Amino acid sequence: MAEVIRMPRMSDTMEEGVIVAWHKKVGDNVKSGDLLAEVETDKATMELESYQEGVLLYIGVEEGAAVQVNGILAIVGKKGEDYKPLLAEEKEQDKEEASADKEEAKQEDTKEEAKPEPKQAETKPEPKEPETSSADDSRLKISPLARKMAEDKGIDVNDLKGTGDDGRIVKRDVEQYQPAAKKAESAPQQVVQLPKVVGEESYEEVNVSQMRKTIAKRLGESKFSAPHFYLTMEINMDKATAAREGLNAFSPVKISFNDLVLKAAAAALRRHPKVNSSWLGDKIRYNHHIHIGVAVAVEEGLLVPVIRFADNKGLSHIAAEVRELAGKAKDKKLQPAEMQGNTFTISNLGMFGIDEFTAIINPPDASILAVGGINKRLVMDDDGELRNELIMKVTLSCDHRVVDGAMGARFLQTFKELLEDPVRMLV
Repeated sequence: MAEVIRMPRMSDTMEEGVIVAWHKKVGDNVKSGDLLAEVETDKATMELESYQEGVLLYIGVEEGAAVQVNGILAIVGKKGEDYKPLLAEEKEQDKEEASADKEEAKQEDTKEEAKPEPKQAETKPEPKEPETSSADDSRLKISPLARKMAEDKGIDVNDLKGTGDDGRIVKRDVEQYQPAAKKAESAPQQVVQLPKVVGEESYEEVNVSQMRKTIAKRLGESKFSAPHFYLTMEINMDKATAAREGLNAFSPVKISFNDLVLKAAAAALRRHPKVNSSWLGDKIRYNHHIHIGVAVAVEEGLLVPVIRFADNKGLSHIAAEVRELAGKAKDKKLQPAEMQGNTFTISNLGMFGIDEFTAIINPPDASILAVGGINKRLVMDDDGELRNELIMKVTLSCDHRVVDGAMGARFLQTFKELLEDPVRMLV
């Protein structure tokens, strides 16, 4: 018997998916576990496997098209089986469900409309200005107010064009009269030769991807619902730079500055657990575990893979995991489970030459750390000698509903101390 394949919910926030490519065509044999199609969700491009066996009888969505969760994708059944009655039945059922939802929404709207509205004050129509004829020209219709205004402005009433009833000249005709326009008409027009425009206006419009839709929705909600405030601090990275060089001399995986930042943030969160929290509306969740999201730039926006239990992992472990997850993110191979559960997020734009920036909090976190580049700065030491030091600026964005200014400042102080003396992270 033929079976309908519907769009599954592939992530907790998914509302619709886009068919990137079909790996089977109508008439192909399908086994349980076979790859049917690739689906772009709001978080990644994922593989859709078949749980049915038989022949692919029908494909209802073209490549590049979007379909809502639970929408009809395809039908699998026996070779030559008539699937059309089943398809019609399923579509009719979908229509009935949609109609029921609309009727329910309509009833709710009717209840709202039934509420009595406050009475508005009655407005009396303004009395019309009486028409009078000019003493000099009985054929000219003009209101007394318009005549008086024209006389005061030195306007010849015969030059006015009436827009009132039956061509009557009224107040607005006097106010809108522009004598300069008449003079300009009689003046000789000077022709100015303008240079020809070089070039052509053009643009391209593309459909918003599922990932970009989700980024816009989540960060828009975060920015306009969470009261952000920002704390910026400078950190001396001389010892961190030296420590990184020493570690990379024997580490099996190359350790980056971002790995040091992540490890220091995890250690600082362990000492300031209230920063490692979430706003849940009627309560605050203080997380006892530390899962740090790392923002990774991809072509269509940002993905945030999560390093779980970051405070319990060594630098080599963190470096290897970050590299693996970043590679998956750029290839759109991240699974939903690898992007969920973050309790704190780090966004690093230092490698792009950015000295300092502020980041929007990544829900459900209460904070996000924006990391800038490392730059040399000339300073004078206590002996009066000039020397270069390496400085990195970081900015902590905080949700003021959860994290107070002093709380965020203490976290940054600890974070700074750990990076300025990296040996403390290893203790």
